[in-house]
Amino acid sequence: MTEKIAWVTDTAALLSDEVIKQYNVHVLPLHIVFTDMDIRETIDITSEKFYEKLQGTKEHPKTSQPPIGEVVALYERLKAEGYTSAIAVHTSKHLSGTYQTAFAAAEQAGFTVYPIDSKIGSFPMQKMIEVGNAMQADGVAASEIAEQLTAMADRTRLSFIPTSLSQLHKSGRVSGTQLFLSNLLNIKLVISFEDGVATMKEKVRADKRARGYVVKQLGDDVLHHGVTQVAVIHCNNEEGAKKWREELQIAFSQVTFSITELSICVGVHAGEGTLGLSWVQGV
Repeated sequence: MTEKIAWVTDTAALLSDEVIKQYNVHVLPLHIVFTDMDIRETIDITSEKFYEKLQGTKEHPKTSQPPIGEVVALYERLKAEGYTSAIAVHTSKHLSGTYQTAFAAAEQAGFTVYPIDSKIGSFPMQKMIEVGNAMQADGVAASEIAEQLTAMADRTRLSFIPTSLSQLHKSGRVSGTQLFLSNLLNIKLVISFEDGVATMKEKVRADKRARGYVVKQLGDDVLHHGVTQVAVIHCNNEEGAKKWREELQIAFSQVTFSITELSICVGVHAGEGTLGLSWVQGV
C-alpha cells in the first residue's frame, strides 16, 4: 500500500506561511501563560505585541505545550483523511512536553506517528521538514525518514546572545547578583543547545566578543562539516539581524545566510533584542 504521510510540527519551528503551504504542514501552537491570559503562539498575538506585554508584566509568564486533546483531535482527523502515518517534528523534549505528548496522543487516536525530538527549535526544525519532504518525494518510507531525521537532530546547532540578562533573571536562570554584575561590567552570555539542553557556554565582556565566540563555532563547522546554510536568529530584532547578516556574508561568501525570528516561547527567557546563529552540519 502506498504511504500517505502527514507532517506535523509545533510553533517552535516558526515556519513561514509559504513553507506550511508548500509541505502541507500541520502546526500545533505552543502556549504562553500570563496571569490574565493564555496565548497561543502565532494565533492570538504578534511577536511585537507579545514583547510589549512582556515588558509591562511583573510576573514572569510560563510556557506550555498544546493540550493533549488538541493533538489527539489532529491525529484522528489525519487518520480520517486517509493518511497512513505522520512524522511529527517537535522542539526539544527538555523545553516542552510536546514530543512526549505525541506518543500518548497517537495511542489514543489509534494512529501511526513517528515523533522526532529535534533537540532544538527554529531553523533546524525547518530544515528537518524540508529534508524529510525531499526524502518522501523520493519514495523513502516514513519509518526510514524518521530514522534519518532523528540522526540529523544530532547535527543541529543553535547559539544565541541575550541583549541583557533581565528576562533570564525573571525566569530564575540567573541570580540578582549576576544581573547586577552583568549590567555593571557589560557581561554577555552565549547560550548554546547541547543534546537538547540550553546551556550557558561563555561569559565575555562586550557584545563583540560574544558574537566572535559564536562566529568561531560557525567557522569550524563551515570548514570541517560542510555547512552552507545558516540562519541569523533574533527575538524581535530584525534590524540587528540584517546588520549582522551583512557582516557574516562578507566573512563567509560561500554560505547562504537567512534571517529567522525565534519562537516567543524562547523570547520569554532570552528577551527582546536577542541575536544568534543556527545551522545544521552537512547542510
